[in-house]
Amino acid sequence: MKNEHLRSLPSVDKLLNVKDIQVLEVSFGRPLMIEAVRNVIKSERDNLLQNASARVASYNELTIKIEKWLLKETSLMLQPVINATGVILHTNLGRAPLSKEAQQEVSMISKDYNTLEYDLDLGKRGARGTDVDSLICRTTGSEAALVVNNNAAAIMLVLKALAEKRGVVISRGQLVEIGGGFRIPDVIKQSEVNLVEVGTTNRTHPHDYHQAIREQHNNVALIMRAHHSNYNIVGFTAEPNLQELVTIGSEHNIPVLDDLGSGTLLDTSTFGLTHEPTVQDSLHAGASLVCFSADKLLGGPQAGIIIGNKHLVNTIRNHPLARAIRADKLCIAALSATLLHYIKDEAIEKIPVWQMIAMDISTIKTRAQRIVDQIGGTLVSGLSTIGGGSLPGETLPTILVGLQVESSVRLAQDMRNNKIIARIQDNQVMLDLRTVLPHHDDKLISILNDLLSVST
Repeated sequence: MKNEHLRSLPSVDKLLNVKDIQVLEVSFGRPLMIEAVRNVIKSERDNLLQNASARVASYNELTIKIEKWLLKETSLMLQPVINATGVILHTNLGRAPLSKEAQQEVSMISKDYNTLEYDLDLGKRGARGTDVDSLICRTTGSEAALVVNNNAAAIMLVLKALAEKRGVVISRGQLVEIGGGFRIPDVIKQSEVNLVEVGTTNRTHPHDYHQAIREQHNNVALIMRAHHSNYNIVGFTAEPNLQELVTIGSEHNIPVLDDLGSGTLLDTSTFGLTHEPTVQDSLHAGASLVCFSADKLLGGPQAGIIIGNKHLVNTIRNHPLARAIRADKLCIAALSATLLHYIKDEAIEKIPVWQMIAMDISTIKTRAQRIVDQIGGTLVSGLSTIGGGSLPGETLPTILVGLQVESSVRLAQDMRNNKIIARIQDNQVMLDLRTVLPHHDDKLISILNDLLSVST
């Protein structure tokens, strides 16, 4: 019987001549279609050999299996989702969504040739990133700026260009690890820089820096501060502020590098949050160089931004590593459009991250009530978080939609299958509309209606 079943399986050539398979071939191409047919036939053969009660699949069933294989193999891992978690800068979900203007700029630049390294006035090669560097300087008040592909790269580039084979002084309380295993000590060592640790985990004093610099016999190239972007040290603590570090650096003629991490251009305290030091604050305090991310509180694409002293930035720009980690045309396009929102004083109205942070709780409640009216559930008071290594422990009040179902785990999985990410709390699936882009409300309602009607 088993041999009869195996003989009943159609050959690859026979399946490829089936009309429905030929229709699929138009969309997926012949090489991939041949691979799909072979894989499905092999799977069917293995099933028949291992399962005595298995039957031979019909041509229609085989076609469906082949189509599923093709769709799975050609589906991209990077897909858009609806973020209903309430975490505004969700690292796993791509951090900051771009403004409409930034999206349009990326689309426009990606579909045509462009002036990435061409000067229209002179009719010859120009410098990459000149415009975006100028926008950064105008926005921050800096002398010079340079954009690379992320903030970790920015730190590594600064260290390689200014401190290779020399020392960098940093407090032990700042030798941290952030998301994805990124550790400040490892980056310093990979930059072939001597790590000079001072103070203790919880207490570091100005005299610790002075002593370390003297002990290094003038072999210290930088004083570095890593801002507490995603952690707090509380209790019996002490740490020199940035101005104190600048004073120490001035006394020893050593530049001060301020790694802000997240980096904000707006005062977060105006939104009911703790004041996150702004990029402008660091410059005003006298930091020689400031590094920060573009895809966090700035609200732009993934990038690392280096600003500060013109001579130092130009030295960094001319280092060979700068070319290896430079920003591409799409990053420059999106970042330029994002920076223009700040220059036009429209960041809160145009940039999604700031729209979410500034969103009034009454607006969230109105949107949440609409969800409840159409799919059921209850309104629950809750908290949204900033995320993305920004403002540790800080939250914003919000109104959640709580969905009480037989299995919250199963519903959450079904939602993920439909590209909706939520959280489970108190045995309920919770939706936070603060992080759901308003134009997704109708889609969210439609998908949830279908899922909940099936589950009931």
